[in-house]
Amino acid sequence: MRIFPLIPLALAALAACAPASPAASPPAPSAAAQDSTVVVLVRHAEKGGVAGEADPLLSAAGEARARALADVLRTSGIDEIIVTQYRRTGATAAPTASALGIVPDTFSTRAPDHPATVAAAARAHRGKTVLVVGHSNSVPAIITALGAGPMANLCEAEYAHLFVVVLKDGAAARLERRTYGQADPPGASACPR
Repeated sequence: MRIFPLIPLALAALAACAPASPAASPPAPSAAAQDSTVVVLVRHAEKGGVAGEADPLLSAAGEARARALADVLRTSGIDEIIVTQYRRTGATAAPTASALGIVPDTFSTRAPDHPATVAAAARAHRGKTVLVVGHSNSVPAIITALGAGPMANLCEAEYAHLFVVVLKDGAAARLERRTYGQADPPGASACPR
């Protein structure tokens, strides 16, 4: 059994991520929160391919973002990685998975109640740190299923968000909003919700 100083490692690496906004970033968990489960959630990186392609790979910007994610999470104590069946989520997680020697678990977005299933899988890794790579609509739904929502879907041009949900028995789920990699373009969060 691997034992990690879970929260301090996760938070030390995640501290390198910029807060999305000062008001949106709650205080970081303390070292006393060792029995917490930490779920790190990101939307897949920027897509490539042609408009309307069902399962595109990442663009060059997306590949750079995937590498930036690996850099941010390299020393964060990630124990498990969850992706969807789409190539863009696997490609976003690939540099992190490779650096850490983790084979991601794949959960189909077509399964009944995908967000609740992924949330349950993340919770099952009690006391560990889990990376979830999802989509503009599934990441907010998974955050809600973890008890840290509700949250609106992400806009089409939003890729820089990194969400950290801290789960601890007897306490409300805590959501921290961060960013990583290249900043989203101005106006990226302005979309019909």
